[in-house]
Amino acid sequence: MFKKNAQPHISVVAPIYNEEENILELFDRLFRTMESVGKSYEIIFVNDGSKDSSAQILEDIFQKHKETVRIIEFNNNYGQYIAVFAGFEHVRGQIIITLDADLQNPPEDIIKLLAKVDEGHDLVGGYREHRQDGWFRTHASKFVNGMRDKLTGLHMRDHGCMLRAYSRDITEQVIKTREAFTFITAMAQKFAKNPIDIPVKHSERKQGMSKYSLYKLIRIGFDLLTGFSLIPLQMFTLIGVFTSLLSGALVVYLVFRRIFIGPEVEGVFTLFALLFFMMSVLITGIGLIGEYVGRAYLSLCNHPRYVIRKIIEKRD
Repeated sequence: MFKKNAQPHISVVAPIYNEEENILELFDRLFRTMESVGKSYEIIFVNDGSKDSSAQILEDIFQKHKETVRIIEFNNNYGQYIAVFAGFEHVRGQIIITLDADLQNPPEDIIKLLAKVDEGHDLVGGYREHRQDGWFRTHASKFVNGMRDKLTGLHMRDHGCMLRAYSRDITEQVIKTREAFTFITAMAQKFAKNPIDIPVKHSERKQGMSKYSLYKLIRIGFDLLTGFSLIPLQMFTLIGVFTSLLSGALVVYLVFRRIFIGPEVEGVFTLFALLFFMMSVLITGIGLIGEYVGRAYLSLCNHPRYVIRKIIEKRD
């Protein structure tokens, strides 16, 4: 049996935001799973500014399991990926596991991830088999995964699944990035030498509510596409060139028509429709350029990604 006060071999990072209904079951199942592995481990809970009783529940767990549990508390809510990033900055293990607190992915599947790590894979990504989310969310996720695959060249089955295993080398590379938006699952895929995707179980959320609204899901899609590829910008440039050629051809046609046939009156509304279409293309382009400029601006500002209120851990 390993010594629990030794340097841990495995670090488990679990972001927490208003999950008071799930924390105790999460820890119980996670604790039993990690004990069965037979290697030294630590569990890092990152409390992402929870407004419910999550903080108190986590502290109660720490009091009973000081040897294995550490808690990072943010002063505010910064988002799931930032919470995982903070966990990466504080891990001590050589293998890092991430998982959500909603229990939709079972902690017991960590054993499957570790088996693939033992085979030599430096990144093991889970993909949700028989996904139990609603129709819209499931198909929206498939659409974004498909777009990511084609536009960024990052090939993975399910970037939205947080049940993953990383080598320490990959997490250190992720930490070195100074981008304002750190899309960890995609960034890690970029750094991995021998990644693999494996199926993991997926269940309906039993307690609490999803923290991802439609707006947040759309934002994630924008961040993913604009953070790893210039293709959206290049595609818009091609659309701009194509519409300019069509507009030029229309102008030439109208000039010749006016000279040889006479001015047209009946086509006024057609011209308005074309004008509105070109204006919508222009506005879309401005918004797309704004996404890239905004990312560059926030990166140059170099604001801290998060502020830690306190860290709760056993002191030597």
